[in-house]
Amino acid sequence: MTGGSRLSNLIFPGLLLISGAALANEFWLQPASFRVAVGAPVPVRLLLGENLAGQPWPRPVRRTQRFVHLGPTDKADSTDLRPALLLDSVAPALTFRTPGTHVVALTSALTFSTLPADKFTAYLRAEGFDKALLYRQQQGQTTSKAGREAYRRCAKALVLAVASARAPRSPADTAYRHFLGLPLELVPEQNPYYLRPGASLTLRVLRHGQPVPGVLVRVWDASPPTPDKRGAGIAAETHYFSTRTNNNGRVLLRLPGSGPYLVAAKYLEPAPTTLAGQADWLSTWATLIFGGPGAPTDGPTTLFRK
Repeated sequence: MTGGSRLSNLIFPGLLLISGAALANEFWLQPASFRVAVGAPVPVRLLLGENLAGQPWPRPVRRTQRFVHLGPTDKADSTDLRPALLLDSVAPALTFRTPGTHVVALTSALTFSTLPADKFTAYLRAEGFDKALLYRQQQGQTTSKAGREAYRRCAKALVLAVASARAPRSPADTAYRHFLGLPLELVPEQNPYYLRPGASLTLRVLRHGQPVPGVLVRVWDASPPTPDKRGAGIAAETHYFSTRTNNNGRVLLRLPGSGPYLVAAKYLEPAPTTLAGQADWLSTWATLIFGGPGAPTDGPTTLFRK
């Protein structure tokens, strides 16, 4: 199967397909592995970049407002990770001591940016901020007024920890689908690690816990390629597509392989009066990264060889 035909299998009606990588930098948490053995330390990098190729996020200690690890039941293994970030700001090591799907979440402090009018207009178009673009057009600001923006980042990662090659799935493994209180948050309604290859995953986009309709959602799939019928290898390639949430703030994604998958959404609104001296707009950027189906759900074979 070619890369193009594989990508077409990902797309549901209504998806907006864009050639090439997305136009703006994303921020995400990158575990060294998405399927790990219970008790094994796992470095988690804080990355900024495009198309799942990133560089270390600069000054993370100063810019991090909240950095937490939640165990599969919300309580097990729950830890404030800011001390770990002080010890290693590039790739703090986490230990997942309870079997199940763990959540790592980070919220950044506000950062301020000013762009010339033409570049801010291009940015609004690229990010799908249609309402803000229309407002600036109506006010005659698209070529005359610089864009003053305050922005913050919300990132989550899901990691599956298993105790043995045949460990059963626990019904208490539910933290992955809980709202964690992030300003903008991507919440899966199914556990991606226990889906069959090609199955669908429903994601909610929540702003302060409420669904956000019509928001642009971007998805990158970095699953290993499938050999062709002759058994020949295919060069690895990250596939990208985008869609918008429905009226209930949901999107439906098909997961053909083992990932990882990076999902991103952004929300732009007028800045509150408390920021009037520094910004006219407030944007919140959210990402969720996870492994998917296509590998044994009873344990990663790379960890448990007989």
